[in-house]
Amino acid sequence: MDKYLGDDDKTAQFEAMAMPHLDAAYNLARWLTRDEHDADDLVQNAYLRAFRFADGFRGGDVRAWLLTIVRHTYYSALRDGQAQRGDISFDEALHGDDESADPAAIVASRDTGRTVNAALAQLPQAFREVLVLKEMDDLSYKQIAQVTETPIGTVMSRLARARKLLLAYLKHGEQHGI
Repeated sequence: MDKYLGDDDKTAQFEAMAMPHLDAAYNLARWLTRDEHDADDLVQNAYLRAFRFADGFRGGDVRAWLLTIVRHTYYSALRDGQAQRGDISFDEALHGDDESADPAAIVASRDTGRTVNAALAQLPQAFREVLVLKEMDDLSYKQIAQVTETPIGTVMSRLARARKLLLAYLKHGEQHGI
């Protein structure tokens, strides 16, 4: 961003650059914090931090840059003891809004969503993080490596292990009627 822009111009430029990625930032924050209110706070703090340091952005992938800031803000808060680690599963029922669909299909879909979300929540943080970035935010391996600050090979390995663990959790839950 241009250091010589006025405050209004800087704000408008930042909004144009960052706002299209708000959903991806919230999605990552939601899975990191495991709580929608903490995720809101995390995204707000991360976007404030991004705005403050936007002059340092040198181009490249804006989404990966913003998600890196979300991730750093989360881990900084954990390190500083600011974040409380909640263990609340993401509730798919809160986000369903298709009233025209078959009620039985809606219930089945929500049950499946809850089951997958519960299994995803059981994954270790490093595995859950790469799986969310890849499968939900559709980031490339290179982007995930940039966000998590790990080599691409590590990203690929974690992603493979995350998928195997997720499948095992889902099979285990299925066998136990969960």
